[in-house]
Order: sequence, then structure tokens, then C-alpha cells
Amino acid sequence: MPLKAPDAYELDRPDDPLINRTSFDEGSEDSDVDELDPLRNDRPYTDDASRPTRSVYDSEKNGSFTKQPLRWLEEQRQQSTLRRWLIPSRFCCCLVLLFVTTLVLLLSAGGIWVYKVAVPENGESEPWYPTPRGGTVEGWKDSYKKAADLVGQMTLVEKVNITTGIGWQMGMCVGNTGPVERLGFPSLCLQDGPLGLRFADNATAWPAGITVGATWNKELMYERGKGHGLEAKMKGVNVLLGPSMGPIGRLPAGGRNWEGFGSDPVLQGIAVAQTIKGIQYTGIIATAKHYIANEQEHFRQAWEWGIPNAISSNIDDRTLHEIYAWPFADSVRAGVGSVMCSYNQLNNSYACQNSKLMNGILKDELGFQGFVQSDWLAQRSGVASALAGLDMTMPGDGLGWANGDSLWGAELTKAVLNTSVPIERLNDMATRVVAAWYHLHQDDKTEWPSVADGGGPNFSSWTDNKIGDLHPGSSDNGESGVVNKFVPVRNTTKGGDHDALARRIAAEGVVLVKNTDNILPLSRVGKHSIYKPGDDKITVGIFGEDAFPNPDGINACKDRDCNEGTLAMGWGSGAVELPYLVSPAEALRAHFNKSHIEVTDFPSNDYDEAAKVASKQRTCIVFINSDAGEGFAKWDGIKGDRNDLYAQKNGDKLVKKVAASCENTIVVVHTVGPIILEDWIDMPAVKGVLIAHLPGQESGNAIADVIFGDVNPSGRLPYTIAKAAEDYGPDSGILYYPNGVVPQQNFTEGLYIDYRYFDKFNITPRYEFGYGLSYVDFKLHSLIVNTRGLGGPLPRPRPQGLEPPKTDNKLPSPESALWPKGMRKLKKYIYPYISSTSDIEKGDYTYPHGYDVAREPSQAGGAEGGNPDLYQVAVVIQAGLTNLGGIPADCVVQAYISYPENVTDADGEPVDMPVKVLRAFEKVHVFEPKRVPVKLELTRRDLSYWDVKQQNWVIPKGEFRLHLGFSSRDLPLTDIFSPLASLNFGGGK
Repeated sequence: MPLKAPDAYELDRPDDPLINRTSFDEGSEDSDVDELDPLRNDRPYTDDASRPTRSVYDSEKNGSFTKQPLRWLEEQRQQSTLRRWLIPSRFCCCLVLLFVTTLVLLLSAGGIWVYKVAVPENGESEPWYPTPRGGTVEGWKDSYKKAADLVGQMTLVEKVNITTGIGWQMGMCVGNTGPVERLGFPSLCLQDGPLGLRFADNATAWPAGITVGATWNKELMYERGKGHGLEAKMKGVNVLLGPSMGPIGRLPAGGRNWEGFGSDPVLQGIAVAQTIKGIQYTGIIATAKHYIANEQEHFRQAWEWGIPNAISSNIDDRTLHEIYAWPFADSVRAGVGSVMCSYNQLNNSYACQNSKLMNGILKDELGFQGFVQSDWLAQRSGVASALAGLDMTMPGDGLGWANGDSLWGAELTKAVLNTSVPIERLNDMATRVVAAWYHLHQDDKTEWPSVADGGGPNFSSWTDNKIGDLHPGSSDNGESGVVNKFVPVRNTTKGGDHDALARRIAAEGVVLVKNTDNILPLSRVGKHSIYKPGDDKITVGIFGEDAFPNPDGINACKDRDCNEGTLAMGWGSGAVELPYLVSPAEALRAHFNKSHIEVTDFPSNDYDEAAKVASKQRTCIVFINSDAGEGFAKWDGIKGDRNDLYAQKNGDKLVKKVAASCENTIVVVHTVGPIILEDWIDMPAVKGVLIAHLPGQESGNAIADVIFGDVNPSGRLPYTIAKAAEDYGPDSGILYYPNGVVPQQNFTEGLYIDYRYFDKFNITPRYEFGYGLSYVDFKLHSLIVNTRGLGGPLPRPRPQGLEPPKTDNKLPSPESALWPKGMRKLKKYIYPYISSTSDIEKGDYTYPHGYDVAREPSQAGGAEGGNPDLYQVAVVIQAGLTNLGGIPADCVVQAYISYPENVTDADGEPVDMPVKVLRAFEKVHVFEPKRVPVKLELTRRDLSYWDVKQQNWVIPKGEFRLHLGFSSRDLPLTDIFSPLASLNFGGGK
């Protein structure tokens, strides 16, 4: 494949401040670079009570949000944002009409919204430039040396080629970069997703992230990642677009919460680190996404919801570090090769052009060595995003799908030639991409053969046929060939039985939350204390659509964007094609002994008819569900995010009617996240309740394994189940209607999401975070807490990193970037070539404020994941665990800490602390009646908080309390310890 470049622009767009910029106008509201910093404090608010107000974070008021007057100057910024959309003349009329129509709709929906901003006023976070160069970490030294050598041989257009996608549907994968064939660097294949290989045949439909989080099993997290990575490698994928840790689950109804692992940063962080290690063990580049604060689907992307800008997540500095960036730090520490920036804005700056996020936090503070790629069409500017730290744009198209009108490609070539993007920045972008390729050993031709030798993707995302178009997104594509080789990857000699692994994960992700009269496990032959002596045949009814497959086929709905039949996964880019699906009804029927059990199927949610059938059953198993997904699709009025937290399709009514007629009712819930159970949970006939989450292809087998006791339930809730949606807090609801041209979502709850909020306000949940029952009981005892001597409240000074490899920063001649003579150009295909040198005007450009001043590196940095001293073991926890039952079982031991009382910062100001926070866990297998030891470790970071004044992690002085137990509210063992003391031996209480 020849080098690529976009169609020649009909307009060079010299007036666009985001593309081919000629000046930056320091401090100008018109300059998009002025938006790059998420936390800047150089715009004081006037004290004018007559003006509208908005909530803003105020570090002087103990980290709270206060009302501040709105600056009308922001209207200029709004107009600047609109201008970027109205530049191409051919779209002007349509966009203006669309915008006017949108405003009319907004007005008719309930009034005029004011465009508000909520920029944390901490005073420490001015825009962060320039981008820190990669190659500063010892573990990446050899990869960067090789990458620098290879990039040093590339031409300007070749460097642009590997940082720009070739366009939507222009290659076999959902994302494809351009190759540098003469140097042996391939077109990289980037493919969804966190649950499996999207659009690929014969690949595993793994249990979703939320199910994996519910296992609390580090080994399974790793093995799932390893299996997923191996399948990707066998399909010719280079970059896997997962795991997901954003959204983290701040909003219980968030449409994509199920792609992540739970509503706590530590649970998420451990899960993503294990997953990344598993994926990258196979040589696949993992992608940590979505960076950052992409917590709802409504308004996540510009124009997707009829408004010109994406939602802004407004977060204070401490919350950003302690909640949302925490698992990304664990991802970087695990060596992740790629990070995907998100669609949304953070504090009114798009995440993919936010210099503080990408340059300051990710690349400096967290020491990220890989490349930052945009979510698909999340890039909203050209020059600004490059300077802010974006390294790769996906899928390559610009501000609209499949338009071939890239913000980079030829425009990046122009920007480098006219020096508005320094060539040093392009060199770093290209070097980061190539370094990740080397770091995962994808240069090994025996493992990664070239396309000429049969390598590259062996499947097509766009057709199921063997023969298909090579560039299906181009209207003048004339090339076809074998695009699907149908390579089996689920069960192989090298990878093992992935079907069996998926079944084990799905079973361990089932959480038993109610088991009255020990109704579970069920007997296959009906022997149970709930049945009466003399019964001939036991009648069992299986109720609900969710127990049965979709009658139109398991993959009937595109991207699984419907709730028909049993729910195996949510919908969107995180969903996959099911190779098969074992339905619950099918599996349960297969397990019951037909000589003793008479099974009745009721594959409907018709609750009135169900009640009639239920009255004739001795035992009733009812399946209900709650579905959600990505915002580009909708089902039954659900536009990505759920409309409420109740069961869908009359599920609650179905349970109530059945339980009113059947004295032994078991409920199985397949759900994307928290679900309200209050309509029926206390009914005496509802004796068993299982939260089975999203089990993937092995759904029925997994639930049968638990219901019949072949697997002792060991899943634990990765979130809190409330009694009412309001219990999650006033800021926990989805913003369903825009409150401005740029919708504003203020994270005023700060650190208090999920169980932290319940603890702070002493709210009793239905089932707390970390909760789950087993078929046996466990006892914890003999707690010992040993502290290691720490040097002080602050980590050691940042270690000196390696010097980045040198690059040739000499600017080539513009003529070297011209179109090759006689080269054919495909429509909408993104190329790096320029059509003319006439518009290349080098100048003495004014870069963003502070760009030419070297920033002081963060003392919280110094290695992958941050200052290595943060990961020094500070506390060792030891205890004994005894299985009190009669069968082997797994138990999840959880460690929480409470910070000292009355914490103050260096200035004597009070620092608010959560009641307790999860800091470690371990899943332990215990043979009855054996006692086994349990050991957990806490690091310096686990005991620290983010001090916004010192811009570092600080351990507060005083006595900490350790809580050890089985959930966030079942913590039988406690102890007091002082980590800053030289040595401390505590006795368990």
C-alpha cells in the first residue's frame, strides 16, 4: 500500500485557528490553545451579583464547590467554538440551520440554558507545555533506541503517515495507520474492544468487565487478558482497544459502566493492571481508555446529540488524582503501550487537546512511555491537539465520520513545514508509536510476519464474506481480495480452552445476595428441605425472556443494540459477535434429572399469564435484566445511559406476580450495573437472588454451575445496590437534557461516589459494595499489622530519568512532501502528502503561553505510574482465614483504611477524608476445615492523599485504622497503626 494523504482540501482554511495555524494570539479567547489546560486559574471572576452564576471548585473552602459569577467573555469562547464548525463553506448553511434548530429545541424543552464554566481554582495548574518526550524509563530504553533509529530514517510524510489513521472503513480494522513499507513498518491494526474482538469471527465473547470485576479474582483478570490478547494476535491485530476504566461508574445509570470493572479506583486499578499484563504478555499493545471522566453517554460527543460541543466534566484536582486518574496510573505502571483520550471535555477543554491531562499528568507525572490515541473522532483540533500531547488520531477523518477531511494527514504535514507544530513534537509522536511496537516485540517476523508473508489482519470488520473490498469506505475503491480467512482462535494448542475459561469467569462473577432457607444450591433430583416428603415429581418453572435466546438469532441486533432474549453483554463498540450462546433455560434443563423434575418453560414477561403458570410450580426461577450501551445506538427509548435503575421489560412485575403464586422463587438478574430490587426483595417467597451481570457466551452454563453447587458462589458486588436511586447522591443522576451549548457536569460530590457517599451520610444500602454470600461461612482472625519505616510524609525526591534519544530536528524542504507523480488517490483515503508548496509560510509563531519555558517536572513523577517511592510497601497485613463449611470455597478478603481524624495540610487547613476506602483485596481458596494464612500489602500511595497545594502525595500524620473483612460494611477485624513511626507491631482486635 502506498503512502497516504487526504484528498486535496477544497479550502486550505487559513483562518481556522486549529488547523495549519499561523499564530496563537497568546491569551486570546479565540485561541483554542487557551482551552488546553483543565485546571488553569488565570481568569478571575468579577464580583457582579447581577450576573448568572455557576458552581466552581474552591480549594480555599475545603475542596467544595461554591457559586461564582459568570464571565460574559465566555460567549466569545463559545463563538470561537462554533467557528471551527462553520469554516468549510459547503457546510455553512446546514450547520447554521442545525444549530438554530437545536437552540429552538432547547428552548422548547424547558428554558434558556446559560453556557457555564467550572474550572477548579487551585492556582497550580496553568497549561502544561511542551510535551515530555518519551524514552526516559529504563524498561523502555532499548525500545526507544530502536525506535529513534527507525524514525530517524523516515521522511516527514512517513512520520505523519504512522500517526494518522487512513480513514473509517479504509482498512480491515476499525482503526488503521499508514505503513512505511520501505523500512518494514506495517500498517497497525487497532481493534475493539475490552470484551472481545469486535467484528471478528470465531472469537470468544468474554464476560464483560463488570463481571470480571465481580470475581475479585486477580488470576482470572490476568488470564482473561492473556486469552483475549492471544486471540487478537492470531487475528492479526496490533493494538487492542481495552481495557476500559472510564467510566469508573460515578453515575449508576451510565451506559458504559459495564465495560469497566467497578465503582472504586483500587478495584479498577488492580483489574486493569492485571488485564494489561495479560494482554501484553502475548505481544499485543493494550489500550487504557477512556482518559478521562467519560462518565455518561448523553452529550459525550459533539453533534452526536444535536449540540455543537461535548459535555464538560468539571473536576477538582484532588478528585481527579484520587478517583479518576488512579487506575490510569496503575495502567501505566503495568507498562501499557497506549492510552485513548476520551470524547468529553474536562473542565471545558476537550480531553484530546488538554495539555494538563496529556502532557502534565499522563506523560510527566505518570511517566507514560507509549502513545496517546484519540477516541474515534474525539480529536477536535489539529495543531492544538498535537501540542497538547496527542500522538495518533483515529480513525483519521476530521470532524465528521468518513469524510476524508483529516485534521492531521496533509494538514499536519503543512503545520510542521510552516513550524506551527515543531518537528521535534512530530518526531516524538512517531517515536512513541514505533517504540510501543518494538516494546511488544512486534518487529519479530517469526511471530509477526509481513503482509507479503501472510501477516496482518486476517479478518474484515466490514463483511462476513471471504472476498471483499480492500478499502470499502472509498467510493472509487476498485481493489478486492481475500479479506476473511476465518482463522479459529478460541480453542488452540497454544492458548488452551477459552470457552472453559470464559465459563469459569462468568460463574465467579455471579454474586449471591439472598439465600433464605438455603434454597441454593438446588438438587438435580429435587432432594431439598423445601420439598415435602412423598412428592413424586418436583415441578420447576423457568420464567422470563431473559432465560431464553433471542428468537431472531443471538446476533440479530447490530452491536447487540437491543434487549431481546437473555442478556449476555451491553451494546456498542464494546460488544462482539457471539460465536454461540448457551441460554440459561437450555443449561438448567440439561442439569435437571427428568425422572424427578418436571420443567416448564415460560419464555415471556407476560406477568399475568406467568402467575397462572407459577401457581402450579413447586420452584420458580425468574430471569430479569437491565441493559445499556454506547450512545451512538438506542433501544426502546434508552439512549445509551439507562433511564432508571429498575429492571426492564416489566421484570419487577414479573417477579412480584410469580412470587405471589410460587412459594419458592429464585431470581436471576443479568445487569449492566446497580439495579433497584425494592419492589420484591423482601417478599417471603423470594428466597434466592443472584446477580449474574453480563456473562458472555457461557451464560447458561455459568449460572447452572452456581445454582446446582458445582461452583461455590464467590462473586462480590463491584458497586453498591441502593434502596432508592436518590441514595447515591444528588449528583449521581444522568444529565439527560443539556444545560448549555456546552453541557456542564460538575462533579461536586468530589471523592464521594458509591460506598464512600453511603458511608459519609450514613445511608443504609440494600447490599453494600463488596458484598456477596457463599454456600459456606468464613471466619477471619489473628490480625497482625506490621508497618515499614517510611522516611516522611512525602515520597523521596523524583529520581533522575534517562535522557530521551536524540532526533534530527532539521526541517525538510516542502517539495519533499509533494504528491508522488502518477500516484492514484482514493476518495476519502487519508494521505500525508501536500498538493502545493504555495501555502507553506514559515514564521516566528507565538506558541501557547509557557511553551518555550521548560516546566518543572512533577515530584510525584519519575517512573511509570509515578514516583517509584509511592509503590514502596508501607504496611503488611496478616491474618488467618477459616472455612466453617463442609466444602471447599473461595473467599474475598478486603482491606479498607480510615485516615487519621482531623487531618490538616501544611498550612493548618483541614483536609476532608472519606470514612474509609478500599486499599487491597485477595481472593483465597480454602479447603474445609483448613485454616489458611492471608497476606495483604499497602503501599505509600495507598496511605496518601493528593495535596493540591504541594502537588504531591502526602501521608497525613496520626493514627490510621485498618478494617479487614468481607465487604465495605462487614469488617470484623480492626487495628490502629501509624505508618510514619519507624516500626509498629499491632495486635488484632
